[in-house]
Amino acid sequence: MALERVRNAWFNLIHTSNLVYNTCWEDPRLDRTAMALRSTDQVLVITSAGCNALDYFLGGAGRIHAVDMNPYQNALLELKLAGARTLEYDDYFILFGRGRSTNWPTQYRAMRPHLTEETQAIWDRRGHSFFAGHLKRRGFYFRGSSGTFAWLVNGYVNKIAKLRGVVESLLDAQSLSEQQKIYQEFRLTEKVFRPLVRFLLRRDTTLAMLGVPRSQRQQLDRQYPGGIVQFIIDRIEQVLTQTSLSDNYFWRVYLRGEYSPDCCPEYLKEENFSQLKCAHESFTIRTDSVLGYLNKIEHPIDRFVLLDHMDWLSEHRRDVLAREWQAIVNRAASGARVLWRSAGFNSDFINPIRVQTESGVRDVGEILTHHPELAAELHQKDRVNTYGSFYIADLN
Repeated sequence: MALERVRNAWFNLIHTSNLVYNTCWEDPRLDRTAMALRSTDQVLVITSAGCNALDYFLGGAGRIHAVDMNPYQNALLELKLAGARTLEYDDYFILFGRGRSTNWPTQYRAMRPHLTEETQAIWDRRGHSFFAGHLKRRGFYFRGSSGTFAWLVNGYVNKIAKLRGVVESLLDAQSLSEQQKIYQEFRLTEKVFRPLVRFLLRRDTTLAMLGVPRSQRQQLDRQYPGGIVQFIIDRIEQVLTQTSLSDNYFWRVYLRGEYSPDCCPEYLKEENFSQLKCAHESFTIRTDSVLGYLNKIEHPIDRFVLLDHMDWLSEHRRDVLAREWQAIVNRAASGARVLWRSAGFNSDFINPIRVQTESGVRDVGEILTHHPELAAELHQKDRVNTYGSFYIADLN
């Protein structure tokens, strides 16, 4: 029990007192298709790094409710919205695409009046260390806990495994066959995943830096042959050999520490920038839990994007998970759709939950119409490829 408390304290410290995600690790291309967004849709999304919330706006959603218990994640989304309001595109891309700017003080002075006081306090304190500097300096995408992990991975690739040239060749490959040839020729699985690396990937303290709670590691240890380490190896091999890296901005930013204009999230593309300038008018950003926020609002929500947080709740706070689903039912608009992801392959944690509906008390599974074929089809196209399963369900 004492060890479990230490693990939970470490995870909670990282996730409430630090920027964890500097980029989203869920593919919004899948989400757009799954949600079939309409201009009247009210979308609730867990903020994370804000990239996907901005993508949903560009995809036609009417209003975005971005909710996160970590104020640093909400502060990042606020900064992106303020930057779109006040900066020219080239400066915006340098800041959020390259992740570092020699003109940070001037840019921040322009953005600061458009931030809440809480967010001002965060960037007053952390902005210079995260964003200021020349192009050779460690930039924003190698900051925060997941960014620091990426920086360490790149240091390992560059200085210990000495594979930087191979990685660059993979990223510059012109075809899948070329990617496969490079991967196999240089035996990357063997050279990258040495015994020490495998040992570290089994540690909860390491995985916490990536936002992976112990419950998710345990799910994969139970459900996947070889456990979480083999899952990571297999998924990375699949990304590098079975999916084109030419538009895979998730892994390119992880391995280079910056985006390029032709490989980046939609919010960083020049053709979308004029639309992004008015995005702030369509956002509500709150530091709260999903349950807490839903219990405070009265208007209905059409689309719920819950990421993978139910993995953690199902293991540690099943009472909260049950109340959250009751709140979802209470606030769901007619025809509402819910999206979520899980580390596990068979995540049935919602089935025992019972909620009060207009027709009486029912199991959550009874009031959901799942779309397994669509979910499976989209999951196969996932450029990130780090989740075990993807779910799309309508509330009846």
